[in-house]
Amino acid sequence: QVQLVESGGGLVQAGDSLRLSCAASGRTFSRYAMGWFRQAPGKERECVATISWSGARTYYSDSVKGRFTISRDNAKNTVYLQMNSLKPEDTAVYYCAGSLLRWGTTRGDYDDWGQGTQVTVSS
Repeated sequence: QVQLVESGGGLVQAGDSLRLSCAASGRTFSRYAMGWFRQAPGKERECVATISWSGARTYYSDSVKGRFTISRDNAKNTVYLQMNSLKPEDTAVYYCAGSLLRWGTTRGDYDDWGQGTQVTVSS
């Protein structure tokens, strides 16, 4: 099991940027596929971006493609989500997730979750 702690959320205006970080501890971080998910009030938790164990492969949802970038630094046990050109519809709690067994894009693919960090984008 890996413990995950997100940081970097906040209140910004539309068009601004934020970088979320997720620090991992526990088992070997480099063996984990990682993902960022988000959940807005009254909505299902959705996958935003994922990255494979080495970082060679990434996935982005259509809603964030071209605006968000996921990356990882295995030496620092950290995964990042750079969010540019933020929109009010990006407002949500953002969760970091890890998977030892598979690189997927659904909630069920991930076993370990952080507590979340709030991102609020005002218009």
